[in-house]
Formats: sequence, structure tokens, C-alpha cells
Amino acid sequence: MNLFNLRRSTPAVELRKTVALNEPAMPSLTRKHLMPGVERAPQVFVRGQGSWLWDNEGHAYLDFTQGGAVNSLGHSPGVLAKALATQAQALINPGAGFHSRELLELVDRLCQSTGSDQAYLLNSGAEACEGAIKLARKWGQLHRNGAYHIITASQGCHGRSLGALSASDPLPCNRCEPGLPGFSKVPFNDLEALHAAVDSRTVAIMLEPIQGEAGVIPATREYLKGVERLCRELGILLILDEVQTGIGRCGALLAEQNYGVRADIITLGKGLGGGVPIAALLARGTACCAETGELEGSHHGNALMSAAGLAVLNTVLETGFFEHVQDSGRHLRDGLSRLAGRYGQGEVRGQGLLWAMQLREEQASALVQAALDEGLLLNAPQADVVRFSPALTVSKGNIDEMLSRLARAFTRLHARQNNRRVVSA
Repeated sequence: MNLFNLRRSTPAVELRKTVALNEPAMPSLTRKHLMPGVERAPQVFVRGQGSWLWDNEGHAYLDFTQGGAVNSLGHSPGVLAKALATQAQALINPGAGFHSRELLELVDRLCQSTGSDQAYLLNSGAEACEGAIKLARKWGQLHRNGAYHIITASQGCHGRSLGALSASDPLPCNRCEPGLPGFSKVPFNDLEALHAAVDSRTVAIMLEPIQGEAGVIPATREYLKGVERLCRELGILLILDEVQTGIGRCGALLAEQNYGVRADIITLGKGLGGGVPIAALLARGTACCAETGELEGSHHGNALMSAAGLAVLNTVLETGFFEHVQDSGRHLRDGLSRLAGRYGQGEVRGQGLLWAMQLREEQASALVQAALDEGLLLNAPQADVVRFSPALTVSKGNIDEMLSRLARAFTRLHARQNNRRVVSA
């Protein structure tokens, strides 16, 4: 199927009365039994392929969120679908108390490709960050006189478990949640503030190379190199949360490679499973201090999820994959920069295929809605920031189509604002 033939210049909202003839009739769907959780758009999606999604009315949408960078290879990639189908017929879950070949293969491949010594598989990035916190504090008991304090960055977001929330700032991802003691937060990209926060209780510094939920704010190279140097001088651990930036998202297997640093502990998630829930905790050197029973779980590294992770990892490690991400990322950056200039918006920032556009006003939600009306899926991590995290396999044709739809969304948004001004006058 040639997906480019499915592009539609007419806004999706004007196509509500049309239903694809080859789509089976869908039963009526209700949301009345769905417990409130994340805010969801009204569309009900039934099929996906690559950069495209189709709803139950047959309308096509160009997806530049990919589940918040979860679907690293796009929707329903053949390599992942095949791996899941084959594995499901052989073995799904032998149980947490047993090995599977797929678990051992994925752990070995992760350690070999990242230069790590040990890996532990989990279900989510939040669990991986929780595991990193436990591991660092265990290391503090063994090597730093019981030190347990962890310094994180303001506006950081490390997941939704209680420990991970405590390491995060009060962003929309963790509002109204209680925190645990033993954490402090300092401004991001401020090395002097970090120096001032370290004391004898400090066991680790935990950072995202790029703060995704804060609006795709990259660490400067000088800052991250300085953090690494500080950790080595003081004998404390460096933890990098690469749940969003890892597995090729930034044009390298790990974002740390772009900065020329080496963390003691790394967390992975999101893109590792390509849409299947799996995450990993990586450790190097003396940070490999976990003992049996300290990192528990019922589904961690089951055979089905491990097969998915292995399929994704093997794909991104293929020759030329990262070069494609880098090339596509430059094409996306340049196109977004042109649109930002044309419509009077702010800076475009990011790496690889993780980008954000800073808006001049707090109109991100309205722009996301206008884009949805144009058949384009985006998200807004902040009130004045729109984020772009397409499939790592995205084509330049898809990027150009996205830019055209985004331009129409800006036009639609400005027209609505002008209409409101006329009415209010």
C-alpha cells in the first residue's frame, strides 16, 4: 500500500460523513465505563501503519506524536508484528522466577551495544527510574557511608511511580502527588547551582539529557560534561534518564553519545518496545550492586516483551539507521524553523527526531486542536510549546506533508482569533 496516496488536502473535520468502503462496520462505542485518566481526543483509532492512523470512521491522520515517542518504528511495523506473532506462538511468559531465551538475548544485546555491564528489564520508564533510585541508594550504603540524597533538575519528569515522582518537578505529569524525602531540585543547565547543592549526603545526580515534558529543553554540552566531571571528582553516581531520548531518538543509540559523557546508571523505556510496554535499567562498574529480590516485578522481561525489544533494538542498530534519523531530523528542524519565522513564533529546539517549537503566546493547546482538525496529531507538553516526535522511520515526504498541515493549522488558528476579535469588538 502506498501511504502517500492516502494524504488528504481537505481537513479531517470536513470528512466526517465519509467512511472508507473497505472498512468493516464498527459497533457503537461508549466511554461511560472508562475511568478518568489522561485527557484523550474524541477519535477512536482502529488501525495504524507507519506514520498514519485511521479512526473508526475511516479518516486518516498523520501522527507526529507516536504515543509520545513510544512507537519508535511507527505504527505496526512489520518487524515488530512478526516478532510478536512468532513469539506468542512459542512462549509468552514463563514467569518472573524463570529465564527465557529472549530475555537473555535482549539483556546481552543491550549491554554489548551500550557498553553496560548489567541490565534489568521492567515494564515502564517510571519503573526503570524507580529502579535507578533504589540502585543508587544501595550503592550509597555500600560505597558512600549510607548517602541517599539525589539531586535532580527543576522541571524534570522521571515518571509516575512514587519515587520517580519525588525526583520530578510539579509538572502536569505529576501534579497533586506526594513526594518522598531525599531529593532536591536545582535549575537545569546551571552547573554552579548543582555544585552548591552537593553535600556529604549526596549519592547521585539524576538528569534527562533533554527535558521532554518541560518543552524539549536540551542540556548544553558544557553543562552535561561539567556534571560528569563533578560526579567523578566527588565520587558520586551520574544517572541519565534516557526513557525518551534513548533507542535512537536523538540520532544515536543513547543521547549520552551525542554529549561525549558516560553515565553510571541509565534508564530506557518508551521506544525500546516500539509500542509494547518494556523498559530497561542499565548499570556500569560498581553501580552493578543489586542483589536478588531487590528489583522485583511480575512481568519484567517476559518472553513476549523481550522479543519485541530485541526486534526494535536490532532494527535501530542496522547500518545507516541513525544517519537516517539525523538526516530526517535536520529536514524537520529546517522546516519547523521556516514556519516559526513565517508565523512569528519562537525558537525551534531539539535533537534527532525530538523537536519542539516555542510559541509566542500560550496557544499550544489551541494549535494542537487546529492541527487535529487538519488531520495532524501533535501534543503540547507546555502551554506555549508544541512537540514533534515522529517515527524514527519517518520519510521526508511525511515531514513535508506535516509541515503543510501545520501551516494550515496556524492559518486556521489565526482565523479563529481574528473572528473572536471581530465579535468582541
